[in-house]
Amino acid sequence: MNTEIYEKVHKLAMKDFRNKTSKGMYPYLQVLDDILSYTNIVSEVNLGLVDIPLDQIAGTKTVGRTNAFASNYMPLLPENSEFAAKWCRLYDAHIEEGIRDPIKVYEFMNRFYVVEGNKRVSVLKYCNAFEVPAYVTRILPEPDESDESRVYYEFLDFYAKTGINYLNFTRPGSYVKITELVGIDPNQAWTAPEKEQFRSSYIQFAKIFEKRGGNKLSLSPGDAFLLYLDIYGYEPMQSKRDVDIQQEITKIWNDFVFYPQKPEVKLIMDADRAAEKKTLVKLILPQNTEPLKIAFIHAKTVETSSWTYGHDLGRSHLEMALGSQIEIRSYFQADSPEQETACFEQAIADGNTVIFSTSSKLLNISTKYAVKNPKLKILNCSLNTSSNHLRTYYGRMYEAKFLIGAIAGIMSGADEVGYVADYPIYGMIANINAFALGAQMVNPKIKVYLEWSKLKSGSAQNVHRDIGLSFISGRDFIKPDEGSPRFGLYKTKGDEFVNLAMPVWNWGVFYEKTVRSILNGTWKQEVSGGKNESINDWWGMSSGMIDVICSKKLPAGTLRLIELLKKDICEGTFKPFSGVIYSQDGQIHNVMPEEITAEEIVAMDWLNDNVVGSIPTMEELEEEAKPIVQVQGVAKAKSPDGEIHT
Repeated sequence: MNTEIYEKVHKLAMKDFRNKTSKGMYPYLQVLDDILSYTNIVSEVNLGLVDIPLDQIAGTKTVGRTNAFASNYMPLLPENSEFAAKWCRLYDAHIEEGIRDPIKVYEFMNRFYVVEGNKRVSVLKYCNAFEVPAYVTRILPEPDESDESRVYYEFLDFYAKTGINYLNFTRPGSYVKITELVGIDPNQAWTAPEKEQFRSSYIQFAKIFEKRGGNKLSLSPGDAFLLYLDIYGYEPMQSKRDVDIQQEITKIWNDFVFYPQKPEVKLIMDADRAAEKKTLVKLILPQNTEPLKIAFIHAKTVETSSWTYGHDLGRSHLEMALGSQIEIRSYFQADSPEQETACFEQAIADGNTVIFSTSSKLLNISTKYAVKNPKLKILNCSLNTSSNHLRTYYGRMYEAKFLIGAIAGIMSGADEVGYVADYPIYGMIANINAFALGAQMVNPKIKVYLEWSKLKSGSAQNVHRDIGLSFISGRDFIKPDEGSPRFGLYKTKGDEFVNLAMPVWNWGVFYEKTVRSILNGTWKQEVSGGKNESINDWWGMSSGMIDVICSKKLPAGTLRLIELLKKDICEGTFKPFSGVIYSQDGQIHNVMPEEITAEEIVAMDWLNDNVVGSIPTMEELEEEAKPIVQVQGVAKAKSPDGEIHT
C-alpha cells in the first residue's frame, strides 16, 4: 500500500473539508438525486461512450459514496481502512498502466455525477488528468428564462456541432461569440482538425490561467478564454509560446478579476475637468522638442462619409492650431477586419504615439491594440464604452438637438414634425428625446414622427413625405460637395428643401484641447490606484465642441429665444432633461425638481411620449448598420424581440 501518497491525498481532503465547513458550505460531493428532487425533467438521452473533463465531475448520482470524499474528490476515510487500500492499488495501477476502464455517469447542466467509478475519478483528479472515458446519460431539465438555463441550452446547440463538453460559460451568448471568434460558420459542424486545434488552444490557456491563480476567481476558465480571444484573437494564438500567453494574461488580469462587472464608466462632462495643472516635474524638466506624432484612423473616406469629413476638418484645425509641435498622418477605409489591422499596424510602424480612431466601429480593434501597446495613447470616438484599456470621446449632441426641436416646434405651424435617425446606439435615443422635448416645450400638442435611415425597408424621407410632413430633422451634417439642404432641420415645399438650422460637431475643439493636455503632461489615459474605471470624455456646448447654427431666415424672436436657451444650457442653469418626463408607455422617467443623471441619459432605451415610432431591433436593420449596433447599440436594438434581457 502506497501510504505516503494516501497520506497526501487525505490531507488535501481534510484541508478542503475544514475550509468548506468554516465558511458554512457543504463539505462533501454533490448528490444529483437531491438536485433532481426539485427539478422538472423533460427527458433522458443516452450519449454513449464520451471523454468527459474531470474538472466538471461534480459529485455522485446517489448519496451512497458521498461521505467518503471531500468536495474536491479527495478521500476522507482513514489510512487503515479497506477503502484506502483499494484507492492505493488503483493509484499504483494507474501509474504503471493508466486507467482505461470507462466510468458511468449522468450529465446534468453540463456537470457530471458518477454512478460507477468514484475512486477512479479521485485518482485521476489527484494526478491532474484532463479527462476520463465515460458512459454518459444526459438528463434534460425543463428550460426557463434564467441565465443558467439559457446558457445550458446554448451549450446543447454548441455541443451538437462540436462534440465539445469541456467548455463552460456563465453568461448567455458566449457559445455563439466564441464560434465567431474561432471563425467557423455557426451552422456548420466542426471537423476533427478544428476540434483538435481548439482543444489544444484551450488546454494551453487553461493551464496558464489556473497557474496564475484563475481558479480563485469567480469566472470559469471558459469565460476567461473568451475574454482573452476577444482581445488577442484565435489565429494568432496558434503560434504563441506559453510565456507569450502568460504575459498577455497579466495585461488583462483585471478584466478577469472584475468579471462579469465591466469598468464603471466615468463621464468627463467638460474640457475644464479634463485638464489638470502642470506637475512640478513637468515644469522643471526640459520639454521634448520632437513633434508629437498623431494618427487618425477612419472607417471610411472623406469622399464617402460626412462623418469622416467632419473629423478630418478637426484634424485640419489641429494642424493649424499646433503647427510644428505635432506631426499628423491619416489612415482611411478601415472598413474590414483586415483593413482595421493594416491601418493600426501601419500607424504604429510609422511611429505615432497618439491614435484617434474616429468611429465606434473601430472600438474593438482599438481596445485590442491598446492592450497590446499600453504605452500608446489610443482614443476611440464612442460613448458609454466600458474599458479601462483606452479612453473614449463623444459630444453631448442632445443639447443641440433640444434647440433644434424648439425651432421645429415654433416654425412648423402644425402639430407634426419629422425626425430621421440612423443607428440606435448610445446617445442617439437621447438626441431623439431631446428634440421631442424641445418641440414639446413650445407646442405641447406636437408629435414627432420618427424614422430610421438604416432600415431594410427603405427611405425614411419618402415615409415622411407620404405622411405630409413639412419640417424634418435629418442628418446632422453633409459635405459641401453634396449641395443639398436636407440636413439639420429643413423645410420641404414640394420638391424644394430649405435648411433652417443645423447642429455642429466642432471636433477640432476636442482634438486641440486634448493634444495640448498631452503635450503639457496633464492628460491621463486611465485612473490610477487600481480602480476599475473607464474614462469617457463627453463634452457639450459649454466646451465649444457642440454648437447650433441657425439660418437668417428664422424670425428675430426665434433666434433670440434660441440664443437665450443656448446660454442657459452652457452655464448649466437649464437642462434639457429636467421637469416631468413621460415615455411612450406612460412611465414617468423624471419628476420635479429631480434631474436625469448623465449616465441615464447616455443609456436611454425609451422614447418620449410625443414620439411616434419605435427603436428598431437588429433584424430590422440593414447589414451595413449591424456591426456598429452590435458594439454600441442600446439594449432594445441588440435584442431580437426588442425587449431588454439582463
